Amino acid sequence: MKSVFCHLFSVFLFVSMMSTTSHAFSLERLQKGLPEQIMTWSKDAADEFYTPLTIFDYINGGAEVYKAYNMRRCLTRRYITSGGPAIVLDAFDMGTSEDAYGVFTHDPAGDAIQLGQDGRWRPGWLNFWKDRYYISIYSEEDTPAAKEAVRWLGEKVDALIQKRGVRPKIIGRLPAAGLVAASIRYFHHHVILNYHYYLSDENLLNLSPDTEAVLAEYQREKEKALILLISYSRANVAVSAYTDFNRHYLEQADQTGAVRLENNSWSASKINGRLLVIVLEADNRPLAETLLETVD
Repeated sequence: MKSVFCHLFSVFLFVSMMSTTSHAFSLERLQKGLPEQIMTWSKDAADEFYTPLTIFDYINGGAEVYKAYNMRRCLTRRYITSGGPAIVLDAFDMGTSEDAYGVFTHDPAGDAIQLGQDGRWRPGWLNFWKDRYYISIYSEEDTPAAKEAVRWLGEKVDALIQKRGVRPKIIGRLPAAGLVAASIRYFHHHVILNYHYYLSDENLLNLSPDTEAVLAEYQREKEKALILLISYSRANVAVSAYTDFNRHYLEQADQTGAVRLENNSWSASKINGRLLVIVLEADNRPLAETLLETVD
């Protein structure tokens, strides 16, 4: 009796796993749902898939950004039309919605468009994130017809990816007052930090795949500031980063932890368990201190 029950349970478990797998969305399912034809554009040749090991073969410069956000794979499809520009779709499986959001924040410029999550449009290029996917669609020339085709393809991809993603929880720890939403950058790697705010060639803050970091600008009336939050997996790593940063940048800080920099802006830092809070630059001391105090 026991062996029969075990057998039935094994069959049930196998069927359940197969069902879950078969219904899980993937780049392959996205690929199957993509149109062969867009207006006068037709699919060109075979689709290509790239991994973290081969993505450099496809992207000359910039591939390290996707690797820094832990990309899993990339699907690319090209559409062509007679006498018109090619249209290229790149769909990146980033593994998590947090990293899909993160790679989107690396370059979020453009006009807001109601596609995917946080969709942006700039001449010849549409991009958005949704679930764990980052989507980029661009035309090699910005024509009215190509713009319509890119928009139509974006709507199709958006409809195929039905699940919505969640933003990283650390974003919610940014003070709300004066936050410039378009300035938010979420990342794990010090190379990404240096791209947006150069700190050091060394990984001074012990950033790694296990850390979550967010950089954001603040505008309060005429006063500006730049803040960096880093969440570590272990408190001792946070303490080490806090100590190293203060030794290199805030050595002249007073008892409040604030210091005036060479450019006359103010910097300050504090540690709260596993969270390191750094005001990299603020127009004045009260703003730097207020921002520190409002991060719990």
